[in-house]
Amino acid sequence: MDVTLEELETFLCIARVGGFTEASRRLNRSQPAISRRVHELERSLGAALFERSGRQVALTEAGRALLPHAEAVLASVRDAQRAVHDTRADAGARTLSLAIVGTLADSHIVDALRTFESRFPQAEIELRTATSREVSALVRTGEATMGLRYFPDQDPKLESIPLGAERLLVVVPASYPVTASRLPDLRVFEGERWLSFPPERGRADSYGHLLERQLAAAGLTEPAITRIDSLTAQRRLVEAGFGIALMPTSSVREELRLGSLRAIEVASLDAGLPVVAILRRRGHRGPLAESFLSLLKEHTPELLTW
Repeated sequence: MDVTLEELETFLCIARVGGFTEASRRLNRSQPAISRRVHELERSLGAALFERSGRQVALTEAGRALLPHAEAVLASVRDAQRAVHDTRADAGARTLSLAIVGTLADSHIVDALRTFESRFPQAEIELRTATSREVSALVRTGEATMGLRYFPDQDPKLESIPLGAERLLVVVPASYPVTASRLPDLRVFEGERWLSFPPERGRADSYGHLLERQLAAAGLTEPAITRIDSLTAQRRLVEAGFGIALMPTSSVREELRLGSLRAIEVASLDAGLPVVAILRRRGHRGPLAESFLSLLKEHTPELLTW
């Protein structure tokens, strides 16, 4: 049985993005090449790994069985490459690979990156943005040495290091009739349509549960909540007057600056989005990752510390 790293990488990418077309784009390979790799992997293993439904795919039982082992294999190979690279005499030429939730790439993260670059001018930073779930997946497979995401990851293979929490504000369209910038509680929003993420199954602390808990605490029963699995889509819908939302400050900085959205601070709102650094337990970190982690802790003063 001959299984190649390229086949495992392709398998993992398809499993992560849910389709061959998007995987071919992410891997910069033609779709026939992607399909060929999967076919060869399935032939070598003697089992179908994906159930295909149009352009979408789902893992079969065999695919789910392969997933953690494929992640471990690729992570070990990447660890080995980084460990050897870190022994080189030209230490400044090392690479730090980071995966960050896009909305976290705001001022304090930028400040940490700038300080890092000034201290390690020859170091190369590989930076990519992703959702929180994708950030964890990239760290788990070793594609990223470190990730920055919302909420700790419960995967025992990953270590979640708290950095603080982003303050949440009620975000409304520019033309919203309530003009106050600060309110005592949420009751003034009774009867409004809210936009929020779907609650994550088995995760009582997920972003999707936050709004429900806050509205219930304010005595707002049976609120109208539309589930939108994208901050970008939520912002656009709020701008269009389709509803209001509870959002972290970093996700709406540009819209607030341009005046297309307004933020209302609520005194009784005791909510924040926990921000964590994600690292793989027993994975190779290297001196650059440790240095950047220290800088992150120095450059997050605007995060709440709970």
